[in-house]
Amino acid sequence: MTALTLSTAAAPGLRADAIVIGVAKGAKGPVVAPGAEAVAKAYDGGLAGVLETLGASGAEGEVTKLPAPSGFKAPLVVAVGLGQEPDKDAQAAFDSEALRKAAGSAARALTGAKKAAFALPVGDAADVCAIGEGVLLGAYSFDAYKENGKDARNGKAPLAEAALLGAKPRDKEHKAAVQRAVAVAEELNRARDLINTPPNDLNPEAFAAVALAAAKEHGIKVQVLDVKALEKGGYGGILGVGAGSASGPRLVKLSYTPSKAKKHLAFVGKGITYDSGGISLKPAGHNETMKCDMSGAAAVFAAVVAAARLGLDVNVTGWLALAENMPSGSATRPGDVLRMYSGKTVEVLNTDAEGRLVLADALWAASQEKPDAIVDVATLTGAMMLALGSRTFGIMANDDAFRSAVHEAAEEVGEPAWPMPLPEHLRKGMDSPTADIANMGERMGGGLVAGLFLREFVGEGITWAHLDIAGPAFNEGGSFGYTPKGGTGTAVRTLVRLAELTASGDLG
Repeated sequence: MTALTLSTAAAPGLRADAIVIGVAKGAKGPVVAPGAEAVAKAYDGGLAGVLETLGASGAEGEVTKLPAPSGFKAPLVVAVGLGQEPDKDAQAAFDSEALRKAAGSAARALTGAKKAAFALPVGDAADVCAIGEGVLLGAYSFDAYKENGKDARNGKAPLAEAALLGAKPRDKEHKAAVQRAVAVAEELNRARDLINTPPNDLNPEAFAAVALAAAKEHGIKVQVLDVKALEKGGYGGILGVGAGSASGPRLVKLSYTPSKAKKHLAFVGKGITYDSGGISLKPAGHNETMKCDMSGAAAVFAAVVAAARLGLDVNVTGWLALAENMPSGSATRPGDVLRMYSGKTVEVLNTDAEGRLVLADALWAASQEKPDAIVDVATLTGAMMLALGSRTFGIMANDDAFRSAVHEAAEEVGEPAWPMPLPEHLRKGMDSPTADIANMGERMGGGLVAGLFLREFVGEGITWAHLDIAGPAFNEGGSFGYTPKGGTGTAVRTLVRLAELTASGDLG
């Protein structure tokens, strides 16, 4: 991963491949952002005009390259758009997400460079953290399956080193900000790696092995329930989904338990390492990206490890419900009835509605420990993608205040999300003449129906939220900001922020 350093060096004398500056959209054209004063001075005050001549407007994510001024040791200046210029009269600053996106766009544009200096606006430690995160997430590359390990972007390696100018190496808050950025970005990028790994190399057993190794490295307790243990415990949902695969399912429990913690959060992740739809087979054209159906489990795994690395004073338990959903002679059939870990029976009307089945068992298992709150994360429904598009995830909850808190945390870290209802009238559609509940209900509002199904398996009196990340979990379009093509790691930063807020006593 790209190395991050803090530097008080002046841009002209810094040896680097490029100097990154910010440019914003002003009322009369592009405006050079704070942090780039030394660069602007070297252009005799005409830098904004030069950028405008080259077509720059300051729009978000826009990248403009130009030769560095005479006397600079770096040969290149990279101007990256920050979006609208803040209101000077209100003494407003660029928000964290604008800095994060700009840093990510610049880092991606500098693929192949050994070192770049980022002279973006730095007002406080939050800005340092945002820029650091943007660099590390934007420079991400998944090259494990490329010849000679080369990056997919023109065979070049990602940016090797980024020096954050304007940040103070001896300032405790700035140092802590960089450490946080590194811990969160490294774990989020690990989640991306898992999501991008082909399903022939990442089955439930292999995922569990990755979790075991990380837990050992970071002092996290781990328990893995294999098929025999799941059968003994009565985890009918996880077993039913995994019944058709030669790769048996797993339930992985990760426990981070610091001695001073007073609160307990449980995170539950859907981990379908490949989803064919089972007997209710997906049609052609809907299978190719189904390696990403374990994105929820990847996010939960990354968030627990990040919480441990940050030393947060909150107990965090992660539950990874891992299975491969395949059609075979042993697969669960439409019409079968599964007895879940909670004791409830579920009539399976569609085997492609499998995520809610594995989550149901994991939610009930998490509930037995009586945590202060449970948050589940899942690429659960196509209906949520139809409702919110490909960049926004939905939030449902059994507590309006908690739903709002989760939404605020998501927006704070730059993960677009939207609160969704759980209409009671949709519950009746899941009534079954054979079992306690069916795994399908009304087609319209399918994402909300799935949320209502999951609510049935949350322990009484426990605060719970459900994040349906089906849209933003896997980016099939072009890269943007700090978001790459492929696995995105969506929800990792929201979960980490929830853990931070709980540890500080600012969440409930």
